[in-house]
Amino acid sequence: MIFTPLELAGAFLIDVEARHDERGLFARTYCDEEFAAHGVAARFRQCSVSYNARRGTLRGMHFQREPHAEDKLVRCTAGAVFDVIVDLRPGSATYRRWVGAELGAADRRALLVPRGCAHGFLTLTDGAEVFYMISTPYVAEFSDGFRWDDPAVGIDWPFPPAIVSARDAALPRLADG
Repeated sequence: MIFTPLELAGAFLIDVEARHDERGLFARTYCDEEFAAHGVAARFRQCSVSYNARRGTLRGMHFQREPHAEDKLVRCTAGAVFDVIVDLRPGSATYRRWVGAELGAADRRALLVPRGCAHGFLTLTDGAEVFYMISTPYVAEFSDGFRWDDPAVGIDWPFPPAIVSARDAALPRLADG
């Protein structure tokens, strides 16, 4: 795997190193030892999948509050998404900054979202599916989020979303939360 550090501490883009032959390819997508060698101590305890039928579906910006904050390893297994991380760690030098990257089934790239950061994505294709490996089981009472279009963060989405859930549309701005 090839780990590319992002501007937010602890966040990485992770590319696979595929071995190709006449059958297709084989690639490792996760390894405790390789993650530990890059300073990632997360152990993933839950996996989830999000299927999105239509291009322009937005999910986010979501996170879990302490003591259930979570690290996420996110991969797009069908179609493509524009995936975003926002740093919500108050002591961080990049507090309230965001990074985004395109993830697609064709490139098999993953994004490591560190605990204390919010996560969301916008689908770039119909039929986009996102696979999550999560370090902490979901606890509804600690689930939180903020609006995807919060001007205090200023995420530069590739285009306006066509579909936003009622829950996500009702999330507060960071200043209101």
